[in-house]
Amino acid sequence: METKLPYKWPLALDILKRQYDALPSQRLLAFQTQYIEKMPNMELALFGAKGYLVTDPRNVESLLSTRFEGEFVCSKDLGFACAESFFACRVDWGMGSRSDGLRPLLGEGIFTQDGAAWRHSRDMLRRQFIRINLRDPNIFEEHVNEMLATLSSAKGIVDLQPVFFRFTLATTTALIFGKPVSDLGDEDHNNFGKSFDYASLISALRLRLADLCWVYKPKKYVQACDVVHEYANYFVQEALRSKNHNSEGSLSESHALILDLYDELKDPLLVRDQLMHVLIAGRDTTACLMSWTLYLLVRHPMVLDKLRQEIQDVLQDADQISRSHIQQMTYLRSRILIYTALRLYPQLPVNVRVAMKTTLLPKGGGSDGESPVLMRRGTGVAYSVYHMHRRKDIYGPNADDFCPERWQEGKLDHVGWGFMPFHGGPRLCLGIEDFALLEASYGLIRILQTFPNLRLPPGEPVEPTGQEKQSLTIVVSSAEGCRVLLD
Repeated sequence: METKLPYKWPLALDILKRQYDALPSQRLLAFQTQYIEKMPNMELALFGAKGYLVTDPRNVESLLSTRFEGEFVCSKDLGFACAESFFACRVDWGMGSRSDGLRPLLGEGIFTQDGAAWRHSRDMLRRQFIRINLRDPNIFEEHVNEMLATLSSAKGIVDLQPVFFRFTLATTTALIFGKPVSDLGDEDHNNFGKSFDYASLISALRLRLADLCWVYKPKKYVQACDVVHEYANYFVQEALRSKNHNSEGSLSESHALILDLYDELKDPLLVRDQLMHVLIAGRDTTACLMSWTLYLLVRHPMVLDKLRQEIQDVLQDADQISRSHIQQMTYLRSRILIYTALRLYPQLPVNVRVAMKTTLLPKGGGSDGESPVLMRRGTGVAYSVYHMHRRKDIYGPNADDFCPERWQEGKLDHVGWGFMPFHGGPRLCLGIEDFALLEASYGLIRILQTFPNLRLPPGEPVEPTGQEKQSLTIVVSSAEGCRVLLD
């Protein structure tokens, strides 16, 4: 690759130092922008090890789809003992050390597996989400009412972000465990939430250590993972007891996910692992989406007023909000408002793939960067969806701006892999995006209905989009929350 990250000190230690210095400001992604916007495909040489970082949609597509794997066929004539070994020989890109970084918390599942094991987990969960995505938004009613009651009792400036994290923890645990963790009481709810937050934070740090993730496994992290697993095991066992004490026809719908997984896996620990993967996919990402959407809305009151008007026009005097109502809110849902928030703050801002065999990236080579680049086995390639979503050659000179109208009139019909809010290729989010968008939309609508004067507090900073302080774990959230006035 012709474009290389420039550095002055041996082993690129000056770049590492500057990144480290950027951490206290909580603007790491903004710091990286100065390099990435000039070099959409670049070679990195940190500590003497060669790697790559790409934001070119053609290379991202190759990593996640075109060269994600070869044809998956098992033939005894080829001399392979099993489908898994055949897959390993044909796959171009794999998870690399990410699996080891996440496994203490998540165990075995779609985010830690490759090959046939990953396919089995994905197919199994996909079947579950086909059923889940047919539900109406009234499944969120209880949890939304609890959230609104909490907000109604608040005075002065309110930070919505922790409220949203508590809300999505309740909805996601109700979905996967059959009841929200909050049903166990405030102490258990807080214990689970704090343990899950800490375990997720350390897992994110372990991911950044890549092949050295094994050096960072603090005792508190192990204890936090154990606490989360203990609660998950409790709900699995409760579902299995329900199955043993009731007839097939009287089993509760609330335990359907656990019992269906158990019928397939026959191992309660493997069921627990699958539930952990759904939990981490559904909780933080939706809370961040709701937080960033309102963070942007209160800083753009004309857009907020337009959304309020759409809600009023669609619902009129309706007593309940249906899926059909939400689908009619084109400004909210149809690649305009929520998709604009997902463009500026994608749920997984940066990710990595590792070459499982010598292969190619289609772009980045030659003097013009348009030729293929050889990737040797074991080479790591990071791809930043966060920075790809802000490319000016895709989204225009105002790519950093919050501008929902850019999606209208077919202006971005060509965007293709340049917009990737739910990942892409075979590992495309397996259906939870429909559940998450319904949940986020319903929650936002109810908040705006309940608090018609919701607004930005006087004196609250309004910084250029992308220059605000951010908390970067597995997801990207606002380091200063989402502070609003409700009355």
